[in-house]
Amino acid sequence: MSWQVHLPALVVSVPLLGAFISIAMVKPRLRNLWFATILVATTVLAFLMWRHVAINGTLVYVMGGERWNLTLPSGMTLPIRIIMEVDAFGAFMALAGSIATLASGLFSVRFLDRVNDGNKFVALFFLLFAGMLGLEVTGDFFNFFVFLEIASVASFGLIAFWRDRPEAIEASFKYAVLSTFVALIFLIGVGILYGVYGTLNMAAIAKNMQVGFLEKLALVLFIVSLAMKSGAVPLHMWEPDAYGQAPAGVSCFLVVVGQASLYGMFRIAFSVYGQAFEGNVLAWVIIVLGLLSMFIGVIMAVIQKEAKRLMAYHCISQTGYMLMGIGLGLLALSSSQAMSEYGFTAMKGGIFHIINNAMYKGLLFLTAGSLFYATGTTNLNKLGGLARKMPYTTFMFAVAAAAIAGLPPFNGFVSKLLIYESSFVVHPFLAVVAMVTSILTLASFVKVFQSGFLGPSRDDLNNVREVPLSMIVGMMVLCVMIISLSLMPNWALANLIEPAARDLVNQASYIQAVMGSGL
Repeated sequence: MSWQVHLPALVVSVPLLGAFISIAMVKPRLRNLWFATILVATTVLAFLMWRHVAINGTLVYVMGGERWNLTLPSGMTLPIRIIMEVDAFGAFMALAGSIATLASGLFSVRFLDRVNDGNKFVALFFLLFAGMLGLEVTGDFFNFFVFLEIASVASFGLIAFWRDRPEAIEASFKYAVLSTFVALIFLIGVGILYGVYGTLNMAAIAKNMQVGFLEKLALVLFIVSLAMKSGAVPLHMWEPDAYGQAPAGVSCFLVVVGQASLYGMFRIAFSVYGQAFEGNVLAWVIIVLGLLSMFIGVIMAVIQKEAKRLMAYHCISQTGYMLMGIGLGLLALSSSQAMSEYGFTAMKGGIFHIINNAMYKGLLFLTAGSLFYATGTTNLNKLGGLARKMPYTTFMFAVAAAAIAGLPPFNGFVSKLLIYESSFVVHPFLAVVAMVTSILTLASFVKVFQSGFLGPSRDDLNNVREVPLSMIVGMMVLCVMIISLSLMPNWALANLIEPAARDLVNQASYIQAVMGSGL
């Protein structure tokens, strides 16, 4: 048996190991080396897992044994062990999240030199990494809840890492209250399904799914809780504070953690409920959440004067594109006929936007962190003329800003175009809102570029220099990814996006991968 079958367990256990050992590190240089090593190793494992799934199909891993099955007196066979199931969609999400996390960690290495408790930062960072990856590889509801809690608890500490700032403590407290409420209502939904079906495995529940009142109630609880966790309007109030007050590397990391919550929403909607859920109410709820998120998020971003807070509102706006793309796909799936061309196009656009957003939104947060590292502020009214002093940061900010605004030929243009095309088929109003949002996004980042990087140099910024090499390397990881996805959109669609979209839609394949392997 090839060692690669253990990859789902390894991608979670390696950062967990990194978290526990990092606490005991005495020398900062050794800790920093350990930090970078675990980040690179986990990213390599995520890549190998994606490649294995691309070649061999869905990967099912049973913790503690090779078989999972238990035959009840009634004759029903149910999964009883902890099961990890990774299809092309899960592997894609893990790979995209790992790349963004690698960049965040490399950027944060020099940040650790400015704090006295860097070991705690590294430990929390790895715990958050393990929680995020666990969400994307688990195959049952309760373990999804466990990893959701691991990610939440680690986030509390990282958001409040500047604990001498009341604003950071307040932001962390808001996030803690919301996460506690999210965990409660998600767990109630899990309990409902367990009470009806007697199992927690997603594939087993999907196989026996009969949508009645209790199943609909559980679905509402899942959608509401995960929408809150991903920062969708009107459940977004925590996100500007949390992203704005956390260290820049953490803000970049939180982007992909929020996308892991979206992954859970999409997995439940398609793989667990799927064809059993007749009607388009769920689809339209997700589409409306997407419209509200993209428009309200960008409107609030335009009026901001603080760069990180402006970018946090854009996270809300970009989440709207992903929600609308997947909602349109669900609308097509819930129709009386098979997934139509517009539905699959919308799915590809929404999934492509996930990796695009992780790259360019993460890079924007890192460039904001560079501004803070060099100048001590991200207030646009106190910046100016930095293009001459910070040329690398300026270039990478321009690339990320062009990508998020959807300017051709950048990768953001490709994913947004797919969403425009599919949304126009359903109703032109959806496409109009999406395009207006892109225009306002461009306007807000033109303001940031003009205020922060152009114009005359300020006298109080004469001693500003470019950030250290490790920070530039962290930003370059995401910048190279943006340029690569922009230059090779057809390759990305064929090898990354379409397999992920097909596996997400194919509920029967998801069920067979687990239920067929354990018998």
